[in-house]
Amino acid sequence: MNFLSFTSIFKTKPQKLTVPDTILVKKLKNLSSQSSLHIYKDVNIYHHAASHPIGLLLVDIFRGVYLFETKQWTYDELKNADIQKAKKQKTAENTLSFENTRNIIRQKFNELTHTDGVPIFNFLLMENLNADEYEHLNDSFKELLPQEKVIFSDSNQADIFKKLQSVAEEESELASLDTILGTLFIQYTFLDSKDKPHLGNSEQITFIDASLPNFSELTGVSTSGKSELLLIKAIDEILSKNAKKIIILKPTVLACDLLKKKFLDIIEHAIIEIDLEAIEIITPLTLLNRHRQKMSKEAVSTLEIEPKLLKKLFYFADIIFCDDAHILEETFINYLKNLQKSRQLLLVKNTTQEKHPMLCQNYRSKKHSWRFHKTQSLAKALRIIEKFLANDAKNIVLVADKRTRENLQEDLNSFITLSPKTLKSNKNLLEQKFSDILFCGYEDINAIKVDHIILMDLCSISENLLEYAINLSNYSADILYEEECSKIQNLRSIYEQSTKE
Repeated sequence: MNFLSFTSIFKTKPQKLTVPDTILVKKLKNLSSQSSLHIYKDVNIYHHAASHPIGLLLVDIFRGVYLFETKQWTYDELKNADIQKAKKQKTAENTLSFENTRNIIRQKFNELTHTDGVPIFNFLLMENLNADEYEHLNDSFKELLPQEKVIFSDSNQADIFKKLQSVAEEESELASLDTILGTLFIQYTFLDSKDKPHLGNSEQITFIDASLPNFSELTGVSTSGKSELLLIKAIDEILSKNAKKIIILKPTVLACDLLKKKFLDIIEHAIIEIDLEAIEIITPLTLLNRHRQKMSKEAVSTLEIEPKLLKKLFYFADIIFCDDAHILEETFINYLKNLQKSRQLLLVKNTTQEKHPMLCQNYRSKKHSWRFHKTQSLAKALRIIEKFLANDAKNIVLVADKRTRENLQEDLNSFITLSPKTLKSNKNLLEQKFSDILFCGYEDINAIKVDHIILMDLCSISENLLEYAINLSNYSADILYEEECSKIQNLRSIYEQSTKE
């Protein structure tokens, strides 16, 4: 699927099957940009354990899916052909088999949507045969390739559009583009909080289609879908056999479990067969202790990088994706660079500091708001929680230090029956207890998704972590403080700038 490339280190990934940008292909691209047609070129349909290359495909949500075969036959090659000879013609190297592809598409729709999906039409692109030459061909050949199914070398865009529209009457929308493409191309399909598929945006698709150099960085604004994008990229790399083993690093045990759950959801939705051990989601500490174990060293509880680890290297994965690299110490990042210096390493950073992050589109609700409260923090937190509960709000997280959380817990027990649960990032997902109100420390917030967040005890927390925390919520963030500090001022400045934009 070809979109404009990043103006970055990423390069277009070579495809095993490539349809060249011939004059007819360019005409189809131009037609797509000027109409309701959507064109997809040089992609794969993954079905169970198999990969099926698609050279060129158009989607019209009012008519169906168009598949194209490209033939390089000339008039001189065809003028003496009859239908038997034509059937024996070898399929050109860069074409697709219509019947096989149509069957795969129908199987995908039947298994994922329990319907036959949308109508599928086939056309032939005759790059070296014009309409006048076609008229002089043997009639039996014309039976094999009826004129209405052939786009000739001299067809203009208006002729092509008319021919495409003639296959069926326009109907009300057959299915959404997300439904059609979410069924066909799992490597570009994301799942929302209700596991409903939607097509990735052009930034995400460009990253998925790009080949990775040995070392690279992916930067993006908050809520731009970076973590799920890593999962989909990893799946695509394994299915396309670009890698046999991929490790995704997440900072905490809970964050790893949440991403593993999303991984299984994607696999279940896509109905693909993939070696689950080929993609491993672990913490940086787990990776470090594996390295120490190979060197017969005891496990550690912190990311301590001994000089000896930098000298004795082992294979752990073809590719390592380090998510949330911006909150990790530089010593660990340098350790990863050394570990993967002959393989691939991608650092993923949440940032608003760069002028041109690679992922600019965020998926936060347009109703999202930040509220700053200079007040007596404990009393204000109680009133905010009470108001949320009175309005039947759910998925509320309060982030503060341990002492503040204990004081609030005692006060809350006196006026609400719902007991807040404490979230612990060092515990597995199955060990956690959830309720409409969760308490946690700043060290526990990685990868959680909340509707409303209340932040306290801010001035001792790093600015990167504060900015990360405030962007976790879908709808509101309440910032409570009793004294001004530079971090509060910087947060307010970021918020004011975002509202102007």
